[in-house]
Amino acid sequence: MTHSAKRLRRAAIAWSVLILLGLTLFLLGWKGAIWFNMPSRKKYPVRGVDVSHYQGDIDFSLIAKQGISFVFIKATEGSGTADDRFSANWDNARAAGLLTGAYHFYSFESAPETQADNFIRTVPYAEDALPPVIDLEYYRGSDAANLAPEAVRRDLGTLLSRFREAYGKTPVIYTTSSCYADYLEGADLGEDYLLWIRSVLTPPDDTLNWTFWQYNPRGLLKGYSGDERFIDLNAFRGTLADLQALGT
Repeated sequence: MTHSAKRLRRAAIAWSVLILLGLTLFLLGWKGAIWFNMPSRKKYPVRGVDVSHYQGDIDFSLIAKQGISFVFIKATEGSGTADDRFSANWDNARAAGLLTGAYHFYSFESAPETQADNFIRTVPYAEDALPPVIDLEYYRGSDAANLAPEAVRRDLGTLLSRFREAYGKTPVIYTTSSCYADYLEGADLGEDYLLWIRSVLTPPDDTLNWTFWQYNPRGLLKGYSGDERFIDLNAFRGTLADLQALGT
């Protein structure tokens, strides 16, 4: 075998090893066994989850023992849908001592007034609860492409106003980078809000002035038994006392 042939053979073996390693790491990440975009525990010590009926029956006491301090629970979607596990999740999370909040999945097809009504009649007022959340993201079948950004911003402003009026706290908007760029960046919604940004490949840009960061949508914890084996993991930008202050 010539020197050139040996060199090509070594290069082929090296590339094969790299490809195999890459595929292995990808599969481990897909299965939730490892995650590369992990925030520093020293910098962001306060961690939380967000849940819905997909996690099934949840043992929040066990969740809390795994370094979790807060939870946001899906309450409603659009103008007429309520998560069928919201009430149980809300009561059980609070009983377990977790700082608890509720979120509404925003519909591009529904009027903001009826969406607000749906959330407010579902989520009870609690003085120590975390602020209400609007979950703004694209979804299959969304009518967002047919709506002017100004119309979406106007509707978001209405929801923010209604949520603030009902719960007495500055609401949160959870969103993806694409929705942030399309609807929130540089926009005046008429109401202040706290930003919860989804950024699963890299840390979020600190200039966004975010408050919550969803860093892992495929987390694995003990304590739930639903069809969904993964759970969303989040970090809070501040201390536990800072987070508790949001509830007051």
